[in-house]
Amino acid sequence: MKLGSLKEGGRDGTLIVVSRDLARAVRVPDIAPTLQRALENWSTAAPRLNQVSEVLNGSAADTINGEPVFAVDLQALASPLPRAYEFVDGSAYLPHVERVRRARGATVPESFYTDPLMYQAVSAGFYGPRDPVRVPDESYGIDLEAEIVVVTDDVPMAVDAAQAADHIQLVGLVNDVSLRGLIPPELAKGFGFLQSKPRSALSPVFVTPDELGDAWRDSKLHRPLVTHINGQWFGAPEAGVDMQFNFAQLVAHAAKTRPLSAGTIVGSGTVANEDTSLGASCFAEKRTVETLETGAPITPFMKYGDVVRIEMLDADGASIFGAIEQQIRPAKD
Repeated sequence: MKLGSLKEGGRDGTLIVVSRDLARAVRVPDIAPTLQRALENWSTAAPRLNQVSEVLNGSAADTINGEPVFAVDLQALASPLPRAYEFVDGSAYLPHVERVRRARGATVPESFYTDPLMYQAVSAGFYGPRDPVRVPDESYGIDLEAEIVVVTDDVPMAVDAAQAADHIQLVGLVNDVSLRGLIPPELAKGFGFLQSKPRSALSPVFVTPDELGDAWRDSKLHRPLVTHINGQWFGAPEAGVDMQFNFAQLVAHAAKTRPLSAGTIVGSGTVANEDTSLGASCFAEKRTVETLETGAPITPFMKYGDVVRIEMLDADGASIFGAIEQQIRPAKD
């Protein structure tokens, strides 16, 4: 099934079940007012939500459980989780890490191949999938990061990867915005990201793993992640290839010393492949490839007015999660 949230009902939005073709939806107040509430009671909410999804996809009903079925307006959608208790983001695609380090003459520590990189990201608010990205200063080095995310139910502390896999309940996309010009001085302080990692945006819908069919296997999503900038193709690396740590391992890593609350979002990090002909999922990656090939980066970071579009299509060419499509804008117009 596919789930989203409307920009109504307060900061956490209103939960809706969305049809497989992303055309129709219905509210489900008798099951859960918000996606966060549904995740907190997933064992009882999920079967009921799935029943609604089956009716929505299997009939032309005008109402379901007394609630009207309506046409989806992507502009009216918040992120499926407009805010979350936790967003922990990994860096599971080591070709990206290896290239960035090689460009500055550094090697990858051996521990990176056995112990995931991860940091605590901003979760108090997410942009909607059509909301502009607001940045105070164009000179900050505005970048996208096209990634896959999973969402968990309650995860006990110290689970292993096999156990963690059972707690992955939803899958989606994220535009993890980065301000590259602010990252080096922040990391030089030895205390991690803060100003350099503003709000991100999530895909219009999240889907249950079963909705992905054989594209979801080994706790990885095996489809290209397609990015366009200003309508021009930017990259389509294969998300299931070159992922050093799968999502079950990432969830287990995050839960090593603490439980994870229902609604925790776990990110894959920028999707990248060894095969650079498949393009990039962020400007930092593209500029690194250019540096390795020519000695210096060529492509500038994004500017006000630029539009980024991130999407994943199924084997038939249909959008799985809907597209994140955002324009870069000043903090105030």
